[in-house]
Amino acid sequence: MAKVYFYYSAMNAGKSTVLLQSSHNYRERGLRTLLFTPAIDTRHGTGRIESRIGLASDAIPLAATDDILARVRAEHAAAPLACVLVDEAQFLTAPQVWQCSDIADALGIPVLCYGLRTDFQGKLFPGSAALLAIADDLTELKTICQCGRKATMNLRIDAQGRGVREGAQVEIGGNDRYIAMCRRHFKEALAGELVVSVPPRPAP
Repeated sequence: MAKVYFYYSAMNAGKSTVLLQSSHNYRERGLRTLLFTPAIDTRHGTGRIESRIGLASDAIPLAATDDILARVRAEHAAAPLACVLVDEAQFLTAPQVWQCSDIADALGIPVLCYGLRTDFQGKLFPGSAALLAIADDLTELKTICQCGRKATMNLRIDAQGRGVREGAQVEIGGNDRYIAMCRRHFKEALAGELVVSVPPRPAP
């Protein structure tokens, strides 16, 4: 029986690297995979997944209104699929997560979702909440805080390295906007007791 998998973590835990390696493992054995990435994430161009260590692949850009089940069903009819992989799965809508479950249950294709669990305020993303509720397998990918403890929180920072408390839930950014932290240092940063070093912003 095919399953829905949710691999979750804080920022910079290597989610995209693991996704691309998983896809490579299938393709190396002659099996076809289908990759999705949110259309709103254009840091590397539309429909592009890139990891911090240099791995990259084209992917299907997915908007909030798209029917992922219909797209996978059409692709599978054209040529059998062995696996579907979704990057930045926190941006899925709840209906799209249920569509992922239909891909596994009705089409028999495993779906591997990779994403953040919580936002910069420590709140669940809608996609992550739905995946935590209905995915068959949940796996935490670990990264560390600056203090060496496990990082579980995603701190949004301003240009001066101060923690940001308010704003839209979705704001695309990399190391220049988000820092993975343990809960203790996350709270200290939001209280103004900790300012982090800001990496240089990427060239436009």
